[in-house]
Amino acid sequence: MGSFSPPPFNTGFHHRTGGPRLSVGFLLTKRFTLCAFANFVDVLRLAADEGDRSRHILCDWKILSDTSASIPSSSGVSVQPNERFGDPTRFDYIVVIGGLIDEIDDFGSEYIDYLRQAARAGVPLVGVCTGAFLLHRAGLLHGYKCCVSWFHHRDFLEQFDGLNPVSDQIFVVDRDRLTCSGGASSAHLAAHLVEKHVGRAQASKSLHIMIIDDPLTADKPQPGLPLDFKTQDPIVLRALLIAQQNIETPLSVADIAERMKISKRQLERRFQSALGLSPQVAFMDLRLTLARHLLETTDRSITTIAVTCGFCDSSHMSRMFRRRFGHSPFETRAGLSGGDRAEAADDLEIIAHQDQ
Repeated sequence: MGSFSPPPFNTGFHHRTGGPRLSVGFLLTKRFTLCAFANFVDVLRLAADEGDRSRHILCDWKILSDTSASIPSSSGVSVQPNERFGDPTRFDYIVVIGGLIDEIDDFGSEYIDYLRQAARAGVPLVGVCTGAFLLHRAGLLHGYKCCVSWFHHRDFLEQFDGLNPVSDQIFVVDRDRLTCSGGASSAHLAAHLVEKHVGRAQASKSLHIMIIDDPLTADKPQPGLPLDFKTQDPIVLRALLIAQQNIETPLSVADIAERMKISKRQLERRFQSALGLSPQVAFMDLRLTLARHLLETTDRSITTIAVTCGFCDSSHMSRMFRRRFGHSPFETRAGLSGGDRAEAADDLEIIAHQDQ
């Protein structure tokens, strides 16, 4: 992409004069995520006018490209750009909607140049879904926190050495860089911008028409992998997500509590209140549940699965697995079933504490 020296951190946002209260320029990658784009733009559309009339009064948006060719989404639905690149200071934000990881390399140099031009002019940049990958590749996330989907957390680490993206929140606002995990979270990031520039009533109106609850704050936990644990406690959910994202090299309860800026004892009390389990048991259960999923849905060896799930060897995993499910990993792969969490909890408690 060529060398690029990022501009110094902006002490103030770019201020556009005249026109709608909020103006957004969209850059769609090839095979972009249609859901993330549709959620974002529909919040703007519904906030822009009275009722559902869709006039660009309070908000305005354009789809920008270096050509007039339609842009295919990952679902096969194509979207036609409104106009070619121009002066980025016409917009309050430039939003990059990412998509399939394998298509990131096809993000053209014209797009990168336009993003860098916007950054130099002080226009805030937004990365949605894998849009954060593209901002980073353009050299526009150095020194910033960024949010990626839990689903792409490992992909980000593999592509960008030494970075620690946030993947236990739905979006992150760090000065003039805003990033979100995609999907439904893009509606909440859009609502955050609408509330800031247009008003809280318009932001709530948009989400309510879309049958979405009131706007969520940035630190709302991402839903992550499906969990057997049923709780609405945000502290517990976030701790479970952090544990999920570090399954291969498990963190201790103390490490997770420190990362969340609460005490170990506070975390233990929240887990006991929400789930009736200690964090150690819950985190071990995450690892064992993933192990069972991999045994049932892949042909990986039991040794490989043990390492993937954070066990020192297959024997260690097999002991814990039998205590949790009542049968061995080999028997699971052979199609047997059994075991019950309630019966296994006491044994898991003892071993999980030892595992810390």
